[in-house]
Formats: sequence, structure tokens, C-alpha cells
Amino acid sequence: MDADLEDLARRTRRELSGPADEELHRRLTAIADPDALATVLTQTQLPLWAREIAAFRLGCAGDRRSFEPLVLLLNHRDPERCLSASYALGRLGDPRTAAAAAALATNELRVAYALTPVRLLTTLRAPESAPALITALGRRLVPGDPHWRVALACVEGLGALADERARPVLESALAHPRLSAAASAALSRLP
Repeated sequence: MDADLEDLARRTRRELSGPADEELHRRLTAIADPDALATVLTQTQLPLWAREIAAFRLGCAGDRRSFEPLVLLLNHRDPERCLSASYALGRLGDPRTAAAAAALATNELRVAYALTPVRLLTTLRAPESAPALITALGRRLVPGDPHWRVALACVEGLGALADERARPVLESALAHPRLSAAASAALSRLP
């Protein structure tokens, strides 16, 4: 078992509620058959941790059947689930990933859960990345916005992407105390 799967197995083990769960958990972390893992994604009445393990393993193996479950987990209220989904989506290599991450990063109804999609967009460096980060950051610059961590991740991402289109929104971010230093650093990376 690789280190990333070990971390996931350790975390999800805390959610087990009896011998049947323990056996299912053991089987899902050991099984090698992708079709058996994909079956878990469509079975009803299985706990979320079981679907997460199956989706994670399939995603890391490049099996596109994991795409939809991983996107759902990317926008979950549990940050650890978001991170494991982001990691697997990054390894999946599905061309739909950037569009899905952009949609989640710019969804105002789910902005509290946008941090991981924003970071994933930076990692992907896809054509959708800079426009989505620019949009998300622009919305976070209103006075009193509570989602400064999302704004900071956008600023850092735009600095990493070094896309000239980000200049106006990064210049606006200079006026925000929590963003000022990162915005200055990001602007220094623009061409």
C-alpha cells in the first residue's frame, strides 16, 4: 500500500462502526480489481468512506469512472475529503477536471468549500485556471468578505500561473491587508 493510500486508510478507519465495516475497509484497501472498485461507486447504502476509497484508488490509477465521485468529494464540507479527491483528480488526467474545478471555485453558493478547487486549478495549470481564479478573487475583494483564505489561495495561484490577465485583480488585492504581500509577490512574477 503506498503512502497516500495508507493516509486515506488511516483517516477513514476512524469512521468504521463494527466488524462488517472493518472487513469492507480491509477489502477496499487491498483489492486490485478496478471493476470491483468501480462497482462500489454505484452500490447504494454503502458509507461515504467506502466510495471515497474506491474513487481515490481508481482516480490514482487513471480510471475515469472515478471522475464524478471525485468531483463530488472535491466540494465536500470535510477538508480532508477534498484534499484526497484533489490528489486523485490530479493523477486521474481527465480533461474534464479543470472545468469541474473552475465551476466549483467560482460557485458562490459553495464558496466556503472553494479552497481546494482553487488550489487544484493552480496545480493543473489548465486554460480554465487563470480565468476562474481571477473571477473567484474578484468576488472575494468586496469589503467584509469572510473567505479571505480562498482569496489568498487565488492570489498565490495567480502568482504561480503568472498570467498577465490577472494584473488588474492583483492590483486591487494590494489594498487588502491579508492579501497585500502575496499580491505584491504575484505581481512581481507577471511578465
